[in-house]
Amino acid sequence: MASDPVSYEIPKTFKAAVYDNPGHISTKVEELPVPEPGPGQVLVRLTHSGVCRSDLSVMTCGWVALPFPVPKGQIGGHEGVGIVQKLGPGSDVGTVKLGDRVGIKWAAAMCGTCMPCRNGFDGHCTQFKVSGYFTPGTFAQFALAPANYVTPIPESLESADAAPMLCAGLTSYSALRKCGAKSGDWVVVSGAGGGLGHLAVQIAARGMGYRVIGLDAGSKEALVKDCGAEQFLDITKYTSEALAEEIKKLTDGLGATSVIVCAGVNAAYAQALGMLQFAGTMVCVGIPDGQRKEIGNAFPQHLVGSQKRIVGSSIGSQREAIEVLELAARGVVKTHYKIDKLENLTEIFKDMNDNKMEGRVVLDLR
Repeated sequence: MASDPVSYEIPKTFKAAVYDNPGHISTKVEELPVPEPGPGQVLVRLTHSGVCRSDLSVMTCGWVALPFPVPKGQIGGHEGVGIVQKLGPGSDVGTVKLGDRVGIKWAAAMCGTCMPCRNGFDGHCTQFKVSGYFTPGTFAQFALAPANYVTPIPESLESADAAPMLCAGLTSYSALRKCGAKSGDWVVVSGAGGGLGHLAVQIAARGMGYRVIGLDAGSKEALVKDCGAEQFLDITKYTSEALAEEIKKLTDGLGATSVIVCAGVNAAYAQALGMLQFAGTMVCVGIPDGQRKEIGNAFPQHLVGSQKRIVGSSIGSQREAIEVLELAARGVVKTHYKIDKLENLTEIFKDMNDNKMEGRVVLDLR
């Protein structure tokens, strides 16, 4: 005899934090009607959401490359974990079922047919929509998501641990896969104590066998070393030239095989090329706010002669998301975070803007 299907009692309204004054650090918690899933969609009751620096940049209109300023009333967030509570028409033919625990990422959807999708870069689908910018995000108790692109969460992984993996962990993992290093090679992580960087240090040192040099302000040394960095350099104590020389001393005079620039600061990019060994790779991850600037010291003559490479990397694919979640489930990587409430989101963003945060913040939405 077949068991009764799972069903949920869904409320008429839910709480969400919206950007009530775009261009400024300001959010407001509002009560909104629960949306109905359309064809191919699922309704997810979110229990946790990470808070990412990208959300801050979207809210404050800090990225001039975005096609339009974020609209007033936008629900932000893109690191959501929750339970599927309703299936839209046609979504019951896939692998997602009622009661499944799933994640919602920065890339809210993908077409599966464009060139990036066909080549394993579905996070860069030509038709993708950004969660928390094009679509209502995860700073909310409910959200809609495409049934074919939610990410399954490993059973053994706590939801609060999983949330930051959906952007910070995924972005770090994807960047490290592009860096060209082998086990035992020296890899520098710039911005190593930040929400992105402290995960990159763990994945590099414990998941890939790299020897890691972490760069950040001195107050973050303990965190960075706890994450697995073999060496730490306080960037406030060095000029750019002295920093590069110190890294060469630590790497037998050669320089690092790769520098992962997690810091969204133009100066970090200008410093990075000088830290590399011959044929080394700089991976660009952090996005500086404000007007776009060229990478300092990226002279063609230098790149040609030294055979150095500059590689861009942002977010990652569904496959990479599943892989990094498995690393977290195995205990290879764990986010340093604190739990907070949706009502405190504005203050969280202010601390983030003032660089007062170590690691991440995860919102408990229950």
